[in-house]
Amino acid sequence: MSTDHQKLANFIWSVADLLRGDYKQSEYGRVILPLTVLRRLDWVLEPTKDAVLARHEQLKTAGVQNMDPVLRKTAGLTFYNTSKLNFRGLLADQDNVATNLRSYIGGFSPGAVDVLDKYGFDAQITRLDEAGLLYQVVSKFVEIDLRPNVVSNHQMGYLFEELVRKFSEISNETAGEHFTPREVIKLMVNLLLAPDEDDLVIPGIVRKIYDPACGTGGMLSEAQDHIEAHNSHATVEVYGQELNGETYAICRSDMMMKGGDPNKIAFGNSFSQDGHESEKFDYMLANPPFGVEWKKVEKFVKDEAARGHAGRFGAGLPRINDGSLLFLQHMISKMKRPEDGGSRLAIVFNGSPLFTGAAGSGESEIRRWILENDLLEGIVALPDQLFYNTPISTYFWVLTNRKSPERRRKVVLLDGRDSWTRMRKGLGEKRKMLTDDHIAEMTNAYVDALAIGSDPTHAKHGKVKVFQTGDFGYHRITVERPLRTRFEITEEAVALLADAKAVTRYDGRQALLAAGKSMIGTAASSRAEFAMKLAVLGKLPAAVEKAVWEAFSVNDPTGEVQTDRRGKPLPDADLRDNENVPLHGDIHDYLKREVLPHVPDAWIDESKTKIGYEIPFTRHFYVYQPPRPLSEIDEEMTALEARIQALLGEVTK
Repeated sequence: MSTDHQKLANFIWSVADLLRGDYKQSEYGRVILPLTVLRRLDWVLEPTKDAVLARHEQLKTAGVQNMDPVLRKTAGLTFYNTSKLNFRGLLADQDNVATNLRSYIGGFSPGAVDVLDKYGFDAQITRLDEAGLLYQVVSKFVEIDLRPNVVSNHQMGYLFEELVRKFSEISNETAGEHFTPREVIKLMVNLLLAPDEDDLVIPGIVRKIYDPACGTGGMLSEAQDHIEAHNSHATVEVYGQELNGETYAICRSDMMMKGGDPNKIAFGNSFSQDGHESEKFDYMLANPPFGVEWKKVEKFVKDEAARGHAGRFGAGLPRINDGSLLFLQHMISKMKRPEDGGSRLAIVFNGSPLFTGAAGSGESEIRRWILENDLLEGIVALPDQLFYNTPISTYFWVLTNRKSPERRRKVVLLDGRDSWTRMRKGLGEKRKMLTDDHIAEMTNAYVDALAIGSDPTHAKHGKVKVFQTGDFGYHRITVERPLRTRFEITEEAVALLADAKAVTRYDGRQALLAAGKSMIGTAASSRAEFAMKLAVLGKLPAAVEKAVWEAFSVNDPTGEVQTDRRGKPLPDADLRDNENVPLHGDIHDYLKREVLPHVPDAWIDESKTKIGYEIPFTRHFYVYQPPRPLSEIDEEMTALEARIQALLGEVTK
């Protein structure tokens, strides 16, 4: 952003001096942003204002109902205003500024009115008017020259984003919910677009970009700027969707400021109200909210998931308290087919989607589907304390469905957790930032890693490792050991039998319990021997007989192995264990190598074996730090003790 436009942004923000006292700092943007939009739109519409008014009167006289397309064409824009007032004219009647301002806003085309409605600006008009500030604030904006020949659409976009940044940074309590730090976006866009740099300079290219949780639109703007910086003749179409009304208004305003089509920014929940249902995109990027439940749209999502891959959520459903992986599946559904050019996407996650969920769970099945379909290109770990609203570590996931042959079945992991510099002053939870050097280093390391396609081993250089997709898969096996028991009738065992559900419903309960009490002290080491002693109980219903055996059986590691009717050992649930075996390994070899030397009677219950996928990022980059030598610790302790004694000596003098 140029110095001139930085000054202009600062001048606009100086309106805050008028608001101080009547507004909290975090509320300044509710006045400044919509008024900036209004002032810009007024300047943009000025050349065609008279023509639009004349055409509007003609259409009214002719009784035309749908004037919108005609008036848009007359204005030469996607919006227009049919009010006879202009922004400067609002001050003509000092006592009726509020009435005139509402009338002026009501004259805008529906899309522009929708933006101002989502800002909730009508409430601010009332508030400013009651505080006696409305005339002064409007007067301040009348002084601002935002004519297109003075401030181009591109420059206006930068100016508006600077205002949004200021608004977000002073709103520490909510900043991170809808605003991603600029340097984080820059790195994300670099990773998304860097592998396509050669394609982006082709004359006349058209690229469509999408963000399903676009917030104030920062990611869309950065991606658009990146492409246009490489190719000024490129056509970049940006699409987004946002759930929060105020940030939707900001994003849509930003599109209007730049001369883009604001109708490509949809309002609503991306899961239940997909605003771009039939669209496919070249590039997608998002920073969805972390750990936010999707209970409000649970029925809609589950109904669509029931359709399998005919819907967006066929891979699986994550737990209800975190919809992150739903956003990812939603974005994948909007990828172009590889034969149509394919797509690339990048998304910000916390650590949870890497490993949450055991084999067979929704999260694991989603990871499995992504990896088995070779969609995951790479994951980049970022430093903690990088975002405004959370101090936790975050990760970029980069996916594509058009990997080159040498990159297929490979995934890049880049550890950027140490790439940061401390900020002079924190903003919310943000204490660290990425410099341009950090961004360049991580981008280059990632692109270099993508070039390592012919080496089948884990290529390692610095903080980068390359894995096969199958390296993240595993068999979740259930290792069983035989149930060994002895048999004994005790008072406790008879009491346990009395409480058994099947026995409480048994008509012969009293006689059974009396017989049991008479046999207290009876014991046997084998089932056959004990069965003979229980013969006095007579023939019992199957459920009652089972309860008798369970009550009078005592687990004993030296006892007899219990078998089913086919002679197969019964498993002991208390000794059951689960193991994760790498997907490329043989589970039976694993049993022989790792289990049987320690417990020779173990076996695998293959009916319970599941395939799972997880990406244990930190484990792959763990570096063992040996403990300090005891002699060094002893020396330090001795020195500390001596220092303490010296300090105590000074006190007691």
